[in-house]
Amino acid sequence: MAGNAYKTLGQSYPAATTLTDLYTVPASTQTVVSSIIVCNHSGSASTFRISLAPAGAADANAQYLYFDVPIGANDTFVATIGIGMQTTDKLRCYSGNGSISFTAVGSEIS
Repeated sequence: MAGNAYKTLGQSYPAATTLTDLYTVPASTQTVVSSIIVCNHSGSASTFRISLAPAGAADANAQYLYFDVPIGANDTFVATIGIGMQTTDKLRCYSGNGSISFTAVGSEIS
């Protein structure tokens, strides 16, 4: 019997300019990412990136959902997106200044 678990899928506070895994879909699971919250903890503006790597593929330009999006000082950006993901797909994040946190929320279907 399949079940849905609505939850925080992943959280990350990556080092500056380092593409970092935010969430990987577990085995025998499909996922719908409903929202991604990006929060700049710094007193300075910065940029961020979010990518979706099918089957955990190496980084490629075609994977980016958001690329070098500006985010103001002490500001929050919320993307309500509804992305479907399959087993081993990876959601990745990147912070321009090392002071940005990322949270992905959604549901896992197993």
